[in-house]
Amino acid sequence: MSQKQMKEAFVSNLNGTTVLEITQGLCFPAFCILCRGFLIIFSQYLCSFSHTWKTRFFIDFVVLIVPMVATLTIWASFILLELLAVIIFGAGLFYQIYRRRTCYARLPFQKILEKFLNISLESEYIPAISCFRVITSAFTAIAILAVDFPFFPRRFAKTELYGTGAMDFGVGGFVFGTAMVCLEVRRRKCMEGSKLHYFTNSLYSVWPLIFLGIGRLAIIKSIGYQEHLTEYGVHWNFFFTIIVVKLITPLLFIIFPLNKSWIIALSVTVLYQLALDFTSLKRLILYGTDGSGTRIGLLNANREGIISTLGYMAIHMAGVQTGLYVHKNRSHIKDLIKVACFLLLAAISLFISLYVVQVNVEAVSRRMANLAFCIWIVASSLILLSSLLLGDIILSFAKFLIRGALVPCSWKLIQSPVTSKKHSEYLIPEAERMEPRLCLITALNRKQLIFFLLSNITTGLINLMVDTLHSSTLWALFVVNLYMFSNCLIVYVLYLQDKTIQFW
Repeated sequence: MSQKQMKEAFVSNLNGTTVLEITQGLCFPAFCILCRGFLIIFSQYLCSFSHTWKTRFFIDFVVLIVPMVATLTIWASFILLELLAVIIFGAGLFYQIYRRRTCYARLPFQKILEKFLNISLESEYIPAISCFRVITSAFTAIAILAVDFPFFPRRFAKTELYGTGAMDFGVGGFVFGTAMVCLEVRRRKCMEGSKLHYFTNSLYSVWPLIFLGIGRLAIIKSIGYQEHLTEYGVHWNFFFTIIVVKLITPLLFIIFPLNKSWIIALSVTVLYQLALDFTSLKRLILYGTDGSGTRIGLLNANREGIISTLGYMAIHMAGVQTGLYVHKNRSHIKDLIKVACFLLLAAISLFISLYVVQVNVEAVSRRMANLAFCIWIVASSLILLSSLLLGDIILSFAKFLIRGALVPCSWKLIQSPVTSKKHSEYLIPEAERMEPRLCLITALNRKQLIFFLLSNITTGLINLMVDTLHSSTLWALFVVNLYMFSNCLIVYVLYLQDKTIQFW
């Protein structure tokens, strides 16, 4: 076998891991982000430690990225111990913050909590959504390189036909996270005018993706880079899936109300599953038009990528509905707690539905993006989002205890519910609010496209220069951490210099 064939075989014919293990792994970064907030408060306001952009980058990288690399690789079998350790560490930091609180120092905990529940938050944006997008981006960036090394557990790699691999969530989670901040969610007024103008803007937004998709295809084919053929097909790639989703969804929104996206999602995925069960569609995906796995013709060559787009479209619609719900103007703490609890209950309900579907209909299949896959992606996304929202609320309580506390990528506290931002009375002094946001999370969120492209390019270069299949664990760990450090640092510096690439 050639080196290319060996690398392709290394990531093929795998069956994934359990839904529970992936869910535990998803909750881990949420706890890390919460601990990161406690650590910033404790170091800056209780230890008088001055933060420069270098120290803030170091804290964010060590607390967020390094644990994610370890969780996906050398510590993959100890996720429960990791969760327990980070919870104990976070609880210890919170206890120290509470003991040294500078607000309401003489009031008992119950009275402080009552006052906190009457506080409002400035909901200019939702920090949990930014964190969600950063987690899925960082997770994907780590996995696409680490999967080529032996120290990456094979159960986390993409599955061949049925099963739940950690990398399978990365693809679906990226679609869900993008949908929560799509044009329709962020600028609902853009749909109130001319339908033709709205559709034209939607078409314009996909041209960079066409360029990237074709560019990736040309480079991969020209250098003979290894490919997992049953992932999308011969010519198809993830960029083309996003293009199709972005072209079809505006047409649906012209016909159906935006706030009924969940009905579209449910209808598409159920009808698609019925087609898989009662027509020859499943046979076409698995074996081609002649039943022998042919790759002759455009449809046969790319059958997985083309047909699975229906499933990703349903996930996108579910993400749009979630984005609309979370972005509603709720600035009161009590309302935000209700939102987080509702998302958590929705996630639990979907996991129960997933069990029923897998037992009675069909198991999860990334290759087909079937009903079970869509339910799993949405349920896992909601459990991560609700965890991040609850973490944001706990972090806001910690900020409430320390006068002048400022944590980047978190809510700003307001003393009382107000209707006009102009008359808001912030708990944070004006000088503090004007401080530059030295934040890796914000940088990765705002420069997501640059980070994604940079990760793909550097992954390809490393694979061409390094014999990943025969690398030791220590060397592989060094390479992956250096790769993430370099990519994050470049994006962070570009963010500080306000350099961006924006197409829509």
